[in-house]
Amino acid sequence: MAENTEVVDVVVIGAGPAGAAAAATLAKAGRSVIVLERRTFPRFHIGESMVPFVNAAFEKLGILDRLKQQGYVAKHGAEFCQGEEDENVRVSFTTQGPGRHHVTFQVERAHLDNMLIQFAGECGARVIHEATVHDLITEGDRVVGVRYEHDGTAREVRAQYVLDAGGRASKIAKAFRLRKPVDRLKMVAVFRHLKGIDEARNPGFEGDIQVGAHEDGWLWAIPIWPDTMSVGAVMPQQVLRSGDPAALFDEHVSRVRRVRERVAGAHPVSDVQIETDYCYYSDQVAGPGWFLAGDAGCFFDPIFSGGVYLATSTGIRAGESIDAALREPLRAEELQNEYQRFYKTGYDMYARLIYMYYEEPDPDAYLASVGLDDCGDAFASNKWVVRFLCGDFFNARNKLAQEVVKERRWDTFAPFERVSECPYYAELNEAEDREPVEA
Repeated sequence: MAENTEVVDVVVIGAGPAGAAAAATLAKAGRSVIVLERRTFPRFHIGESMVPFVNAAFEKLGILDRLKQQGYVAKHGAEFCQGEEDENVRVSFTTQGPGRHHVTFQVERAHLDNMLIQFAGECGARVIHEATVHDLITEGDRVVGVRYEHDGTAREVRAQYVLDAGGRASKIAKAFRLRKPVDRLKMVAVFRHLKGIDEARNPGFEGDIQVGAHEDGWLWAIPIWPDTMSVGAVMPQQVLRSGDPAALFDEHVSRVRRVRERVAGAHPVSDVQIETDYCYYSDQVAGPGWFLAGDAGCFFDPIFSGGVYLATSTGIRAGESIDAALREPLRAEELQNEYQRFYKTGYDMYARLIYMYYEEPDPDAYLASVGLDDCGDAFASNKWVVRFLCGDFFNARNKLAQEVVKERRWDTFAPFERVSECPYYAELNEAEDREPVEA
């Protein structure tokens, strides 16, 4: 082997939530793991709001208690508002029912992601920052390692598996041309952080994310620290092309009264940033010697805050699948197929939630059309809807999930066999099956 070659069980590309979760899972299982991250942490990243189901994922990973000690803003619900109207719909996470996490967090991703990858290092993973992956190493059709550069030196690491959690920059997705655009969601985001927030001005509930709709898109307002707000304007690509991004940001924020009131008096602490090439998916997320996790395989509109949850969940599951394949090599293909089903089930259900929001402007009418209007007075008080919003993407018992799966207009992936069991609340769901049915 070359002088600068190492050999490990698994090399992970990317140190975000998916890579950190996978690395921690594998290291705790006793596997040798190297994580290659092209940047230095902490580093800025978009996606600061989380859903309650991510708490169950962090609990499984073993880091939830540490998360609770970071001083993050507690998130008890979500507000959906519109234009100049004072009317709004608030979803309270307690509507999920007992036994589930009812509170999650708003976070500064630079801080959260740094904490997660430090945890992976504490578990035994070796993390190398400022490591640029240049090439995959293959033998036949199998990926057996990567070539990368660190400290000005060309190096390579060989591994039985390469797990790509590199997000939009995914080396495997690009090398194998796996990625397909989601043409129906050609949206872009213009966003920045504002400081000097006073939640006394908030017309709603402290800590809630606000999603504010207007005729050209929607806004998010997320309190990432008690005095700091992440605010973004999501719009079709053609709207962004019509004007200056900073001017469009200010003009769109001015359109939604409740968001405008909440950020009054605050000042920007970052330049306006733009996220384009917004949504994509991959029908294949595992193959000979490799896995994709998190945004490396799919990214959908962030309107319902599912990104960190899906990244962490697929990272954990990828780590478990690789560990099992290392123990039982003859089951490798079976384990990869199971992983692909899990990955696509989660992202597909999240996509259907997004499509429902964009294409069914009257959610109560939609619930009535599918026979779910007897489960609550409105969508915000419907247990199945709220659980779905909170991340109940893998549970076939969820009645709203059962209905949106039937909507062929919302298909994204090629047909596949879904998983049917929640990875976190399986016992609770089974116990509910034994209870009398409630309206």
